[in-house]
This record gives sequence, structure tokens and C-alpha cells, in this order.
Amino acid sequence: MATTNDLKNGMVLNLDGQLWQVIWFQHHKPGKGGAVVRSKLKNVESGKTVDKTFNADVKVEVANVDKRTMQYLYNDGTSYVFMDTGTYDQLEIAPEIVGDASNYLLENQEAIVATNDGRVLYIELPASVELEVTYTEPGLQGDRSTGGTKPATVETGATVAVPLFITQGERIKVDTRDGSYLGRVTS
Repeated sequence: MATTNDLKNGMVLNLDGQLWQVIWFQHHKPGKGGAVVRSKLKNVESGKTVDKTFNADVKVEVANVDKRTMQYLYNDGTSYVFMDTGTYDQLEIAPEIVGDASNYLLENQEAIVATNDGRVLYIELPASVELEVTYTEPGLQGDRSTGGTKPATVETGATVAVPLFITQGERIKVDTRDGSYLGRVTS
């Protein structure tokens, strides 16, 4: 148990039998009345985000979330297989839990797998990954580096909007949170 004064970003709370991750919080002391804690919570299972206000010093139950670094091995068609780098135990994770992270998963890549009581909650990828462009239309004569963008397919099958000067076979850095192009990778 903890109080609402102990909230931190990323903390997972157990409220009414559901797990909620703290995205944002702020202590607020109005002119009249007691202090409150405003927060934005994300449901770990459904992804739904809600705003919730707690009175200060109210006890909340903190969920025991185990975050471990695991290595992605392969997709067997029905699930994604990860291996614990410390114990070499393999864990099969359903595609619904992996979600959009599958667009940026490469074999042998490390990711953080969060579990609660043996149940996988979510997967955290690094902030950015390096991927090879497998297909993109050639740029047109007169294209400039400050011009527009074009779609490019990367080695995972995802489509990323890239500048017009990017060509097939180049390696690019992609933000895993929103799928945006971050830059070329120079070797």
C-alpha cells in the first residue's frame, strides 16, 4: 500500500481489481478545502485512458509488476516467443499483448516484458530502432532534403513516412512510440 502522495509516472496501481498505469500526476492545493492529486491513468489491459482525482494521503494499492529484459526470438504464427536473458526461460506472448510493437520487433532484439502474477501485461521497446528500407519509390529529379515525404516499407513490414532522398537498402532510425522517421543510420 502507498498513499497518493507517493505516486510516480510509470507506477502501476490496482484500483477495483483493474491495473492502471500512472501516465501523469499533479499535486493541487486549491484555495479552499484539502489538497488533491490529479492524475491521468491508462488501463494496462484495454489501453483506455482516464482522468482521476484522489484526495491527498488516500491509500492506494500498488500492483507488483515485474519488468525483465528479454530477447525476442521469433514469431511461430500464433505467438511471439521471448527468452529471459538471465534464466534462458522462454515465454510465449499473444499478438494482442504485443500489439503495434510487432511493427518494430526484429529477431534477437531486446525488449522489456512487464508481468503481474505470471501474466504478461505489456512490452516496452527501446525508444528507437534501426531498420532497413526494403522498398520505396525512387525520388524525383529536383527533390530536396527539406521536401516532402514518401512511404517506405521496412524489414518488419511496417510502413514509415520518410524524406524523398531515402533509397531502398538504406538503414533508418524509427521512433517506436509513434512510428516516425528520426534519421539515417550512418555506418
